Amino acid sequence: MSATRAVVFAYHDVGVRCLKVLLSAKVEIPLVVTVKDDPKENRWFASVADTAREYRLPVVMPDDADGAELAQRVAELAPDFIFSFYYRSMLGAPILRSARSGALNMHGSLLPKYRGRAPVNWAILNGELQTGATLHYMVERADAGDIVDQLAVPILEDDDAREVFGKVTAAAEIVLARSLPGLIAGNAPRRRQLIEPGQYFGRRRPEDGRIDWSQPAVRIHNLVRAVAPPFPGAITEVDGRPWQIHRTRVEPRIITPSERARLFGAQGACYAACKDGGVLRILAAATTDGPVDLTRVSRELEAHPAALG
Repeated sequence: MSATRAVVFAYHDVGVRCLKVLLSAKVEIPLVVTVKDDPKENRWFASVADTAREYRLPVVMPDDADGAELAQRVAELAPDFIFSFYYRSMLGAPILRSARSGALNMHGSLLPKYRGRAPVNWAILNGELQTGATLHYMVERADAGDIVDQLAVPILEDDDAREVFGKVTAAAEIVLARSLPGLIAGNAPRRRQLIEPGQYFGRRRPEDGRIDWSQPAVRIHNLVRAVAPPFPGAITEVDGRPWQIHRTRVEPRIITPSERARLFGAQGACYAACKDGGVLRILAAATTDGPVDLTRVSRELEAHPAALG
């Protein structure tokens, strides 16, 4: 019996871990397609290209994932499966049709929730208590095909995006490993996905991290978690000077709501008094000069609180 063949489109940690699942299952991989790293982006994750080279797999980084040349090459390889693991482009119909047994994608949410871009970041921003990984068939509409399997992971109240992404990566590995035998045998479950309105989310931009201090303290805390480094960070001004807020914690105390948010110091710590009366402890922050010494700043703020926004 010939080995199962799969062409793999992949990027990021999920791409590396899922590629290794296929290799461990002795799936033949005649081609790995990945993307070039963006020189403007802080790459904090594992490299699919490096992993493919380590295993001596053919790897390409095309400028156009929908190009006719790539589609023809994939078709000539006659794969049983096409897999997309956090690849950064949607695959067009010519490539999807090349898979004799199916084209599948691993998405970082519990579909149909959080279809589209940056699902981990959006889930944290919206205060979700869980997310996960979903393996589903690809169609020409984003993240809308039939579901094979999914696994939930918790989002704790102070988890940031990198921590949650680590959980989602582990969930993706588990989902693929336990689904692969059924896919190869042709008896994997397949459940129609019921698309829900309002569950498609778009790409996030660095400027989306600007803090709106009129929002409730919990919402601001969720924004900080969602965009914490290695992502671009939550941005604000302290007495007109640009700051990035990297880590916060919601304090149990409530103060009198105010027309203006302010940063104040107490007992060597810095706190943000939000307009709704909620209080956030600032645990890590930075300016263009580097990390902020919050203990020193706290002493200054005890006498003169600073305006936020």
